[in-house]
Amino acid sequence: MEDWFQVENFKEYIPFSTWNSFDLRVEKNTTKILDLLDTFPFKPKATFFILGWIAEKLPDLVRQIHDRGHEVASHGFNHHLPGSLDPSVLAADLAASKAALETIINHTVYGFRAPSFAIDDTVLTAVAQAGYTYDSSFNSFSGHGRYGTIDLSSAQKSQGCCRINNSFHELPLSNLTIKDKIIPLGGGGYFRLLPFSAFKQGMHHVLKKENTFIFYAHPWEFDPDQPRVNQASRGFKFRHYVNLHRTEKKLTALINTFAHHQFTTCAHHLGIS
Repeated sequence: MEDWFQVENFKEYIPFSTWNSFDLRVEKNTTKILDLLDTFPFKPKATFFILGWIAEKLPDLVRQIHDRGHEVASHGFNHHLPGSLDPSVLAADLAASKAALETIINHTVYGFRAPSFAIDDTVLTAVAQAGYTYDSSFNSFSGHGRYGTIDLSSAQKSQGCCRINNSFHELPLSNLTIKDKIIPLGGGGYFRLLPFSAFKQGMHHVLKKENTFIFYAHPWEFDPDQPRVNQASRGFKFRHYVNLHRTEKKLTALINTFAHHQFTTCAHHLGIS
């Protein structure tokens, strides 16, 4: 859970030092998502991976997420890529974000998702050592090469979960694998870009194979009126702004299509909430 000016692709144009100069739009957009989920009679639940920076600014929003039955989890503190941080700084960031959220909701924070899914074995070890019960950062499509890899070969795998040891789990992002090709399907820009019929078909395929689908979206993806970063490259602007006006409608269609499945939090899926 981050605001539009905090995304990785815009860091070159919007430095961290300027963040306090922007009006926050994340509260309105997150409330829109919460209200949308409440319109369904079966009340879908979600996990909100929240920046510590956002939590400090909007503690009442964090409490509202928790009080409405959703899971509060960590997205780090300042949206720095974990692999770019000194180990001691990374450990402090993981601990600070967890503590800030737990203080606000008076409840244990179990999960972590790295900014931009920037995870590798070293970072994963740090996450476990910081006291988290699970990580949900591994993306088989974008995780290899750019950020390093995770060796899950020895993990016990079932229903979309990789049990690394008795106290720590990895919940990989869902993608569609056909033979040796990986098709991005977990959500975000790919959800906005792909025709809904294609996304739905791919999701059916993953559910049939794994009985679980881990989907994600950002609050800013529900905000077609957000400010434009015109100096960004054409590629970054396309990825960020494509079909923002359709996100809410497509998510509604997705939930209606798969209403016979359980929409639940990561912690509940692992049986630890």
